[in-house]
Amino acid sequence: MAEKEGGIVKKGHEAGLALATALLQEFELPLGLLPLADVVEVGFVRTTGYMWILQKKKVEHSFKLIGKLVSYDTEIKGYIEKQKIKKLKGVKAKELMLWPPVSEINVDQAAGKINFKSLAGITKTFPVEAFAAGQ
Repeated sequence: MAEKEGGIVKKGHEAGLALATALLQEFELPLGLLPLADVVEVGFVRTTGYMWILQKKKVEHSFKLIGKLVSYDTEIKGYIEKQKIKKLKGVKAKELMLWPPVSEINVDQAAGKINFKSLAGITKTFPVEAFAAGQ
């Protein structure tokens, strides 16, 4: 896969989780944004911002502060930049009876808000602290 060429790749849960956490920190995104389990591989191509995460099974996580259930597929990928992830694939948030895919995440640190956009045109805004590690 050409988009993975020249990238950093970490295999295994501990190394992969460490890279994912380091990327969230570097790009000023909440550390609890990606609650991962059984990570197989995490990769990042600095020149393009392309990142990918492979995990053994789908993970559903409930963000208690905002009452949202989010599904993380076995493959998550997108382009990461400062306070933003674009062209995101593999993440869905439950809205009533639907699971629209989340396509973009933007953080506004000054306002303490995080915005989630779906391909369906739905935008939701929440407090950043709802996505702190351990939430």
